[in-house]
Amino acid sequence: MVETKTVKFDKPVVNGSVKVPGDKSISHRAIMLGSIAEGRTVIKGFLDGEDCLRTIEIFKRLGVFIDRIGTDVVVESPGIRNWKTPTEELYAGNSGTTARLMLGILSSSTVTSTLTGDESLSKRPMKRVTIPLQSMGASISGGEYLPLTISGSMLKGIDYTMPVASAQVKSAILFAGLGADGKTSVRETAVSRDHTERMLKQFGATVEQDKGTVSIQGGQVLKGTNVTVPGDISSAAFFMAAAAMIEGSEVEFVDVGLNPTRTGIIEVLRKMGAKVEIVEQNGEIGEPYGIVKVSHAPLKGIEISGDIIPTLIDEIPIIALLATQAKGTTIIKDAEELRVKETDRIAAVTEELTKLGADVEATEDGMIIKGPTVLSGAELKSYGDHRIGMMAAIAALLTDGPVQVEDTSCIAISYPNFFDHLTKLVLNGDQE
Repeated sequence: MVETKTVKFDKPVVNGSVKVPGDKSISHRAIMLGSIAEGRTVIKGFLDGEDCLRTIEIFKRLGVFIDRIGTDVVVESPGIRNWKTPTEELYAGNSGTTARLMLGILSSSTVTSTLTGDESLSKRPMKRVTIPLQSMGASISGGEYLPLTISGSMLKGIDYTMPVASAQVKSAILFAGLGADGKTSVRETAVSRDHTERMLKQFGATVEQDKGTVSIQGGQVLKGTNVTVPGDISSAAFFMAAAAMIEGSEVEFVDVGLNPTRTGIIEVLRKMGAKVEIVEQNGEIGEPYGIVKVSHAPLKGIEISGDIIPTLIDEIPIIALLATQAKGTTIIKDAEELRVKETDRIAAVTEELTKLGADVEATEDGMIIKGPTVLSGAELKSYGDHRIGMMAAIAALLTDGPVQVEDTSCIAISYPNFFDHLTKLVLNGDQE
């Protein structure tokens, strides 16, 4: 049964301190690399959301021992060369990160397995990953979409130029290259998330990085290590936007990730006029993190395009809502990647914001939003997409009537305690 939630607050202000759940991208990679590596890996701050739990279940089926207590996870692995052939299909659920990265990992393993997903994931394109992997010698059968059957084989390194910026494609190739013969190089025309490169080094791999090119030598054996996962800035972005939009609001984010390939949301907030202060920054090894404070200020429309897009691709739904409260026109371009996310996010955001009374027009690669606009309550759909669901809930802070959000259960994919944190911030409470 689809869960529907009605969200309504009277003249809300958001204040307080919040520690958002662990970063989804980093949590996935910590489990993956801990399972590829030999020995024991201890992960702190793991996101126990649905997508990341799918990754755990896949590696358990491959014979990796994984014990989870809340946000603490212990991985004991014999190493990728000693995995067991699974007796069941490997189910990625709705997780595109799980599916695409596992294609690279499984291609260089010693097992044969079939990777599947839910109805939504089974409509998302996989050729962007399978084409470069097959050029390395990967044995992948089944077509353009899941399910796909992967027979682990000996791969050869390649020199690959990315047609579009994608951390998932880059990571899949690097993971395959880790077990390939020779060197694998990935060349980027625009910078994408570098969590994989950072974490490979944490697990003892030698990674070369030079002017947009990442290279890895095949045959390296990783060793288990300790990983701390910072708070997910993509999750924090929803409350950052709320603090920026609502007069009298100020929210402090504790131990939130500050990886430079992910902080586009901070740059956009500042350009639009919001007050953003990085109070403290830590993390010399692995991922940088810190304390960030966001306060309300009058907002203005801007253009968001080019190299910044990959650093905030998941934040564009909430940025679109933010733009409805800014003076002038906000133009979002070069974001065609949104068409192939959990849903077509350009179409979904445009349709749902229009229901609220926003002046928003979809383009092929983004949106044009005019503001400021008074928003009204409405019945909104999440499309089973956690980012759209959270955007709809945050919209209720701005509307003159209740917002009914259909299918809010999907929010648990990345932010299981989202509504608890929302309520407590409105009530000026602190939460851990």
